[in-house]
Amino acid sequence: MKNKIMMFWLIVIIVVVSIITIYKKPTKLGLDLVGGSRIMLEAKTTESVAKITPEVMQRLQFAIESRVNKLGVSETSVAQVGEKRLLVEIPNVTDLKEAEAFLGKTAQLEFKQPVLDAQGQQIRDEKGFPQWESAGLTGEDLKSAILSTNQAGQWTVGLEFNGKGATRFGELTSKLVGKPMAIYFDGEEISAPVIREAIYGGRAEISGGDSGFSAEEAQKMVNLLNAGALPVPSDIIQENTVGPTLGAASIEKSKFASIIGIALIMIFMIIAYRVPGIIADIALVVYGLILFALFKAIPVTLTLAGIAGFVLSVGMAVDANILIFERTKEELRAGRNLFTAINSGFDRAWSSIFDSNMTTILTCVILYFLGTSVVKGFALTLFIGILVSLFTAVTVTRNFMHLIFGTGELKYPALFGLRKNDIGKAEVFEETKREKARFGILD
Repeated sequence: MKNKIMMFWLIVIIVVVSIITIYKKPTKLGLDLVGGSRIMLEAKTTESVAKITPEVMQRLQFAIESRVNKLGVSETSVAQVGEKRLLVEIPNVTDLKEAEAFLGKTAQLEFKQPVLDAQGQQIRDEKGFPQWESAGLTGEDLKSAILSTNQAGQWTVGLEFNGKGATRFGELTSKLVGKPMAIYFDGEEISAPVIREAIYGGRAEISGGDSGFSAEEAQKMVNLLNAGALPVPSDIIQENTVGPTLGAASIEKSKFASIIGIALIMIFMIIAYRVPGIIADIALVVYGLILFALFKAIPVTLTLAGIAGFVLSVGMAVDANILIFERTKEELRAGRNLFTAINSGFDRAWSSIFDSNMTTILTCVILYFLGTSVVKGFALTLFIGILVSLFTAVTVTRNFMHLIFGTGELKYPALFGLRKNDIGKAEVFEETKREKARFGILD
């Protein structure tokens, strides 16, 4: 009895922690619930990347995720679709003109040096344009970029190079004293300052030429440089938006459907199993609190499909209690005392509960790794729900059953939905065994 009381208080502590977590942690809602936009990107080959491989797509996905994070948009998901496409879902954003350009830009930063003749003069083409060649210094040599201003009050982009980049930049500027060094961003010349002296220490500044940068242009370049260059360019091939009104309507409909469904389940359990049904309903409430707290703590982004997985897991949690209670009733009909009947009901039902839930867990794993983002949300919530239901259906329900009914005889069979003359009828139990034997069901 002491162990059962300790377990009861452990359950109480878990419930309290769950309530605090639910209260403190925000709920992550998916695109279909809060509105937002979907953008489909398709990777393109280049001269240096002739084939889109899984490794290239992993690098592209990582770079896009970094860029989206720089936008400051939370709960965004970037998922690979097919061999060379990425689906970007951005909640709470419906105007994506700037984001589209932001996601699609390659962010290639390159430093170029003038091509000189034998006399050290800069070579120009037939139209008089100066010739440049790569200086071997690119955005890959950057450590970070920051937004700053110069002495004239113009917006600039401050650059800090990594170890290798700092060395190369020092060598390059020392060689180009008195000569221009061109800075290109995505193939477009940003500025071409004349180097006055060698620059060591791994720091530089891009001023944006004579016209300078606007604050937005400078910030955009900083974000792109910090997010890193894309391994390959990507085109936006499809986009659509979900309005916040549709998302709000979906939330209300989901709430209503969930409340009605769970209420009907709880009413059925009380009608069918009386006091054990009430216990099962209490365990169901505990289950809901623990599961919702886990969703917030992990955190899990809730979508309509995810809510469907949650509601389905509620039904499966109750299904486990039905198996347990039916086995317990069989034991009572066979004349077992209450304590033995409860323990035997749980023990005999466990194998069926475990097998049925394991098949669903395996299905969830397959759906999660092979399905689309919507299917993954369903699989994840259902998977977590099943694991929690195994705890509440067995541990919570069993503990409450023992605490309420104790170890004595069942004085009021109606509490279990039984009639008095059903108790202790061995022939009823034997008939049940014969029926099971006919269908090959073993205890």
